[in-house]
Amino acid sequence: MTHHQHNVEDIQFARELLSPPGDTLLETLEAFEMSQQELAERMDRPTKTINEIIKGKEAITPQTALQLERVLGIPADFWIERERIYRLKLARLDEDEKLLQQAKWMKKFPIRAMSKLGWLNPPERDDEQSWVDTLLKFFGVESAQAWRDVYVGGELEASFFRISLHHASDPHAISAWLRQGERAAHKMELPEYKRPNFKAVLAEARDMSRTHPDDFLNRLQALCHAAGVALVYTPCLPKAPITGVARWIHNGRNPLIQLSGRYKTNDVFWFTFFHEAAHILLHSKKLVFLENVEGVPVLAEQEQEANEFAANWLIRPGEWRRFVQKADFSEKSVQRFADRQGVHPAAVAGRLEHERLLPHSALRHLKVPVDPSAEVA
Repeated sequence: MTHHQHNVEDIQFARELLSPPGDTLLETLEAFEMSQQELAERMDRPTKTINEIIKGKEAITPQTALQLERVLGIPADFWIERERIYRLKLARLDEDEKLLQQAKWMKKFPIRAMSKLGWLNPPERDDEQSWVDTLLKFFGVESAQAWRDVYVGGELEASFFRISLHHASDPHAISAWLRQGERAAHKMELPEYKRPNFKAVLAEARDMSRTHPDDFLNRLQALCHAAGVALVYTPCLPKAPITGVARWIHNGRNPLIQLSGRYKTNDVFWFTFFHEAAHILLHSKKLVFLENVEGVPVLAEQEQEANEFAANWLIRPGEWRRFVQKADFSEKSVQRFADRQGVHPAAVAGRLEHERLLPHSALRHLKVPVDPSAEVA
C-alpha cells in the first residue's frame, strides 16, 4: 500500500530524508580509505561522474554497477537494487506532488455518486492523492491535462471522434457519464457493424416497443450487439442530465448508443433510442451527438432529421396528420389509433404532449415506467 505525503512540505521533507545510493558509495570509500579521485582512476571514469553519483545526480547504471563490483568487490546486484529502490521512492514522491496539484480538479467530479453507482472503487486510503489516482485510472488518462485534451478540447477542436465539452455547463460530470459508457462498451466483444442488420433491428425494436415485454431492455441490447452496435444504459449523474448520446468507438468501427432513461417512461425511452439510431444511420461518424446538455452546440439540421426519423418510424406521418386534424384526443381515440399504427398508446400520448396538443398530465397513466439503469447491469 502506498503511503502518500499530505502536503508539499511533507513531500519536500521526505525528499531531503531520502538517501541516494551515493551515500552508501561514500561510506564504502571511507571504509576503504579511498578517495573519489582514486576510485575514478580505478574505474577509468571521470572524477566528476563519481562525484555526481555520490550526490545522487547521476544514476548507477548496470555498466557502472559491474565496474564497482570489480573495483570494490561488492556485487553489481547490490548497487542496481539500491539504485532501483531510490529512483522508485523518488518517482513516488514526484507522483505524490503531481497528484496533490490535481486535487482541485478531482473535487469537481461527483466522486461519491460515482462510487455509489460502482463506477469507482474507493481507494484503500481516503486521501486526496488516492482519489486523484483512482479518477485518472477511471478515465484512462495520465493527468488532468490529458483529461482536458480528450474530453474538453479546444474551441476549434476538429479531431476525429473528438468530444468537445468546451462550453458545457459541467464538463466534469458529463465526461464521467460518457466515460462510463465507453467502459461498458469496451467490455463487449462486438462483431463488425452491418448497417442492413441494424435497420432490421429497428423493425424488431418497433414491435418490441408496442408489446413491451418484461425483458425488453436485455433483448434490445442483444439485438443491437448482434448488429455490431453497443447499446449501454448509464444512470444520470448530478449535474449531468443527459438523455442519450450517439457516437462511434473502436476507431470508428462500431457505433455506441448510450441511454440514461432520464425521464423513466417508455415513450421517452423508445423515442430517444430511435433518435440516436437515426444519428448512426444518417450522420457522419466524426460527430458526437450529445442530447440535452447545456452549453454543448446543437447541430440543428441533424437533430431535426433524427427527431423526424424517430417520430416517423413509430407513426407514419400521413396517418399522424389525419389523426391530429380530427382533434379527438380522448383515451379511447388514442388507444384505437395506437392499435391501428401497431404502437404502444404511450407513443401517441407522448407525441401529443410534445406537440402541445395535450397537457402532460392528461394521459400519463398510459405510460409504463422504465428505468434501464436499475434493471440492467
